[in-house]
Amino acid sequence: MAMPASAPAPHSASAHPSAGLAYACGAYLIWGTLPLYMQLVRHVPPLEFVAWRVLFALPLCLLLVVGLRQTGELRAALRNRPVLLALTGSALLIAINWSVFVVAVLHGHVLATSLGYYINPLVNVLLGTLFLRERLGARQWTAVGLAMTGVALLAWNALPMLWISLSLALSFASYGLVRKLVSVSALPGLTVETIVLMPLAAGYLAYAGRSAQGLSFGADGYTTLLLAGAGVVTAVPLLLFAAAARRLEFSTLGFIQYLSPTITFLLGLSVFHEPLRPVQLGSFALIWLAIAVFTWDLLARRSHAARAAA
Repeated sequence: MAMPASAPAPHSASAHPSAGLAYACGAYLIWGTLPLYMQLVRHVPPLEFVAWRVLFALPLCLLLVVGLRQTGELRAALRNRPVLLALTGSALLIAINWSVFVVAVLHGHVLATSLGYYINPLVNVLLGTLFLRERLGARQWTAVGLAMTGVALLAWNALPMLWISLSLALSFASYGLVRKLVSVSALPGLTVETIVLMPLAAGYLAYAGRSAQGLSFGADGYTTLLLAGAGVVTAVPLLLFAAAARRLEFSTLGFIQYLSPTITFLLGLSVFHEPLRPVQLGSFALIWLAIAVFTWDLLARRSHAARAAA
């Protein structure tokens, strides 16, 4: 589904890296705190919540497209068959990711979702080396090894729910790869994805509306407002992520992603009062050490490049 690696892109990995870092941090901060939002709608069936996410994300995307005068790029993406096929693939990948995440959180498997997003950066590194020809230095491989060890400890401690973790990691890493390679910017791309998913979402809501339980939307003002807000918490981080993916190396983007599951774990301890087992503490230590090594290498390379330019 993805465009060839040589396809032209509006932004390269080296263009505006500081903006890319800010976009990535913003996206992962929102995703990290998303379980708090999910707790507010835990009485809503998971797939219905996913469908409303799509339904309310589309009008927001269309308004932004018109307001930012990107209608021309949106039309071009819809008329370009290879781009449309790639975005159809990315839409299905993110739909799988959303569905697994929502079902897992609403059934109390927050640890499994966190593990999935800890595994995700390792998959990013693998995909970056396989498909984007990104090369890692010795310090970066050391960071990968440390992170893999930490994730292995978590995985061993959560084997029954490992399918949730792997589904989240593989679907989102693949989504990020497609969005990095396809030659369309963040907002028009997300708009096309929501257009692709709209018939599926509308079909499910029509089916659920005829069931004995009916739809949660409209049941009360509180629930209705939260479901409408789901469009915002869906569209905004995806826009930030897509913009970051166009500006950062895929491997770097992957390591920044550790911000999201770390926030989720901290929420699990402080808000949801999950116990911190020794194996989790050891995993945290290894993963944060990996992030420190990766960041050290990144800063060292930038310092070297600045000296060379001077």
